[in-house]
Amino acid sequence: MQGLTASNPSEQTALLVVDIQPDFMPDGPLAVAGGDEILAPIADLMDRGKYRLVLATQDWHPAGHISFASSHAGKGDFDVIDLYGHDQVLWPDHCVQGTPGAELVRGLDWRRAAAVIRKGMEPDTDSYSGFRNNWNPRGVRPATGLAGYLRERGIEHVYLCGLARDYCVKWSAEDAASAGFATTVIWDLTRAVDPEADGEVRQSLERAGVRIVTSAGELI
Repeated sequence: MQGLTASNPSEQTALLVVDIQPDFMPDGPLAVAGGDEILAPIADLMDRGKYRLVLATQDWHPAGHISFASSHAGKGDFDVIDLYGHDQVLWPDHCVQGTPGAELVRGLDWRRAAAVIRKGMEPDTDSYSGFRNNWNPRGVRPATGLAGYLRERGIEHVYLCGLARDYCVKWSAEDAASAGFATTVIWDLTRAVDPEADGEVRQSLERAGVRIVTSAGELI
């Protein structure tokens, strides 16, 4: 991140702010511990003009979504089932379309977002990544169109922050790298559903070619 200033943002960089929504805040049904702690520094990062584009992702599930534990008789929150040949975590109902908990958190200037990518909208398919849905009944991960949007805007490097580090940030970063973008996760501006998995998350990101830094621009 060195060399980027408010007066000289890189023309090839984008900041992707992942799933900053009330349902993931400490009082939400799918609370990510410490999720509120990253709001102010992300707001500051958005305001500093380091990036040509700021974009956001937004979980936007229909009621009765297949990823909800309540949609599966006899199953509970955080159980894991086989879905289309892949593990699927069953979540508490969250980010249901049109509910206050699904909105983007107030207090960040979302007017700066050039686009908001809504995901998880198909009732039979989950979506962690802003770039591709999870596997659908046909066994494929459909693209959201974000990669094409970024390419057409001349973006070469994607920086990511937000929630949650071990799911939507991780999957989005790995898919960004797979799509050919230089990819950086701003580690201290993320929080995890399961912090004990941090080591595994780091290894997975590094294997995918993702760079991990702090908001001060230091490699970690």
